[in-house]
Amino acid sequence: MSPLAPNIIERSAPIETWFGVGGGADLLARPHNETELRDLLHEQAGASVQILGDGANLLIHDAGVDGLTISLEEMNAVHFPEDDEAPIVTAQGGAGLPKLILGCVQRGLAGVETLAGIPATLGGAIVMNAGGAFGQIADSVRRVHAITRSGQKITLARHEIDFNYRRSGLNDLIITGVELQLERLEPSDQSELRESLKRIMAYKKHSQPMGERSAGCVFKNPTVGAERLGAGKLIDQAGCKGLAVG
Repeated sequence: MSPLAPNIIERSAPIETWFGVGGGADLLARPHNETELRDLLHEQAGASVQILGDGANLLIHDAGVDGLTISLEEMNAVHFPEDDEAPIVTAQGGAGLPKLILGCVQRGLAGVETLAGIPATLGGAIVMNAGGAFGQIADSVRRVHAITRSGQKITLARHEIDFNYRRSGLNDLIITGVELQLERLEPSDQSELRESLKRIMAYKKHSQPMGERSAGCVFKNPTVGAERLGAGKLIDQAGCKGLAVG
């Protein structure tokens, strides 16, 4: 067992997901900083390593997960700029997206309110380029800080990242920090930002079962020719709505 074990590694640990089903992790680690994270990766070199975000869009097999699972929930710091600083928010990969969005809106920083209602850590949101009807997180990214599976630290500017519909090309990296380029609104415009957040949340609550156990949008909307089709509509047309197996 790793010398870090007494502090950050748990054996046969449950994995919390939005579905609320599935097995646990052989080893579950919760590093507090990049040093502990890199030490874990060095010690587990060659072993199976999985990264856990907020547990949304995630279905765990009943047999559980072999090897080491790493949660960045302890690496969740967020720095909001002062009034005389550029409107750039910096946050660690384990920061909760909903709390970050609320903090931005409260400070009159616009750009990420379009992601309201999406359950995710910031790192997970970056990897899948989380988004919805109102925008995607790629629209606000300035830089991404990450660590490779071998423990190497890297920084990528926005133009170096292959963001696309629900993808970023960063799946093999561990997102440790993100810089978000936002817009600072004048005090007279900040009430409209708060109202925008309320409208988006109202839309989400009306159109989605937010109080139910689910993993959010499991299916991607496919593109046929130049047109993006709604996955929900296609499922309805195929007569598969409500279909259950097992």
